[in-house]
Amino acid sequence: MTRKTVAVFPGDDASPEVMHPTVELLEKLHLPIDFVYPMVGNEALAAHGSRFPETSKAQVDEADATFFGSTSGQSTEALFYLRWGKQTYANVRPCQFRPGYRSPMANPENIDFVVVRENLEDLYLGLEGDLTDLAGLNLYSKHAKTSLKDMGAGRYAIKVITEVGSERVIRFAFELARERGGMRKVTLTSKYNMLAKADGYFREIGFEVAKDYPDIAFETFIVDDFLCRMITNPCALDVVVMPNLYGDIMSDGAAGLIGGLGLAPSGCYGADYAYFESAHGTAPDIQGQNIINPTATVLSASMMLSYLGFHDAANTIEAGISSLYAAGQCIPVDQGGIAKTNEFFQALDGALGLT
Repeated sequence: MTRKTVAVFPGDDASPEVMHPTVELLEKLHLPIDFVYPMVGNEALAAHGSRFPETSKAQVDEADATFFGSTSGQSTEALFYLRWGKQTYANVRPCQFRPGYRSPMANPENIDFVVVRENLEDLYLGLEGDLTDLAGLNLYSKHAKTSLKDMGAGRYAIKVITEVGSERVIRFAFELARERGGMRKVTLTSKYNMLAKADGYFREIGFEVAKDYPDIAFETFIVDDFLCRMITNPCALDVVVMPNLYGDIMSDGAAGLIGGLGLAPSGCYGADYAYFESAHGTAPDIQGQNIINPTATVLSASMMLSYLGFHDAANTIEAGISSLYAAGQCIPVDQGGIAKTNEFFQALDGALGLT
């Protein structure tokens, strides 16, 4: 297989404590992958006058994928480039229970679904400001029965749902449902009862896309109804697709069903690029304590290997993770165990036959 290149951003606070050992784990698999470390943050600013210089951007562009550590600000410009610059429009967040996870659910055994979050539009475009900016539009609220200019001082955020953005991420969800080969169902959710023009448009596009996939079941729920269903009957879900803000919130909630964000991997996919990161933050409160859970980061790396075509290695890593938890070996602190971060990696090396 042709050699691949992966750009690595270790991240901030406690993130490097799991990112560096995960890359070391991948190197032990002796795959044809070269890892490069683009300069970013204060180090890049001191050396190049920019927190994300052109040389670092070029390394990302030349790489086949990026492995991204959680950021608290140092790597933000790189993250924005990976998202909007590389047009990675589909954020895929698996929610799969593995025996040994500390789930709060009474019967979590068959939880296995994926949240597909639109990654570029909605309120995340950053179109915000003071209400005075909109005064010239003479906007009138049918619900509040008042004009915007009469509401006094305040601020706004614009929600954007486009045909192109919605169609491609919904189609991505249907293709994923086919690829998974499980329940073969797509569930679409948004607040289409109140936001008929925006969220309703997302739903309308969903029905149009569904016509191209007669082999995939399709259902829609209002987002608050969906949340109730996700909690009470998560095993009824397969692939769920939603606009950006709901996807951000619901995917974190989905992680709570299986045991928390320390178990939640993610990948962000575009037409010709993808980057992979754990769903949790930088965990500054436990930095340097050697107790951050590596599971989400390692599973994100597994998703990356699959994307790069190393499916056997990806499956091996996932099987190793499953075996550790099932055996109750080296369970991380956030899952009720006492294992340190380095001990988890040592045990995983053993499970994978790398020691």
